[in-house]
Amino acid sequence: MDKGDASVNIDDPRNALISRLARRVREVRKQKGLPRRVVSERSGVSPRYLAQLEAGEGNISVALLERVARALEVPIEALIAQQISVDPDAQRMAHQFSHASSDVRSQIAALLQSDRADGVRTGRICLMGLRGAGKTTLGKMAAEALGIPFVELSSLIEDETGMPLAEVLSLYGTDGYRRLEAEALERALTIEGPLVLSVSGGLVEQDAPFARLLARFHTIWLHTSPAEHMERVRAQGDLQPIKDAPLAMAQIKTLMEARSPRYARGHAKLDTSARPLQRSLRELIALIKENGYIDVG
Repeated sequence: MDKGDASVNIDDPRNALISRLARRVREVRKQKGLPRRVVSERSGVSPRYLAQLEAGEGNISVALLERVARALEVPIEALIAQQISVDPDAQRMAHQFSHASSDVRSQIAALLQSDRADGVRTGRICLMGLRGAGKTTLGKMAAEALGIPFVELSSLIEDETGMPLAEVLSLYGTDGYRRLEAEALERALTIEGPLVLSVSGGLVEQDAPFARLLARFHTIWLHTSPAEHMERVRAQGDLQPIKDAPLAMAQIKTLMEARSPRYARGHAKLDTSARPLQRSLRELIALIKENGYIDVG
């Protein structure tokens, strides 16, 4: 090796970065059908400098590189990361994903995991819905009838904190409770084998936990009328929500309106309105079996 060759160390990370950057700029520009002159006009970087950049013959400042990336309509990391797709469609989708709402991103995440999670979901059923829909009562009865465990997320939180749920809410507040709930869900996900899981009505408002739930459980939305929701809460002995009945009813209707679009993203739904408990149980078990949510042999 002569002295000229000795001056270039191909193993030097800096040289690898420059080479990768040159290749990416060339690939992206050609894929987008952009002449170097157009990129120059958009970025304010001279054609000569761009030619040197694409040839791997010059260093470039971060500020200038950011201008080149904007001219190519790609994030700057697409030009320098070691592993990243430069496919135009992939870049466009990545850009759209990064600017999408958290709700849309969670839906996409759940969709991408759905095929892979089909086997994981087998025998794993989650009941969701507003309080009073019958999640705990029907969940326990269905689990017993199917011969599988019943797990209530609120009970996992009480076990972890050593406090009743009312004290947990009083001490930690809503935000703290949501954090504990997300942690409890992760513990529930580690439970192996079939089970029936009951979650709080508000878990669906947490994007990441809800996406995890959809990916790992067959989710069933239990719903009933606002009037029955309030009657069932009263039957549970919790009088606080109905001290002001008109206000309580308005709150229930507001929650139903706000959360229904999220509940509707579940895999199935069951209306428990004006139905005897045993009928709702039969319909729930039939729904589980007909949809293949559990292996009935």
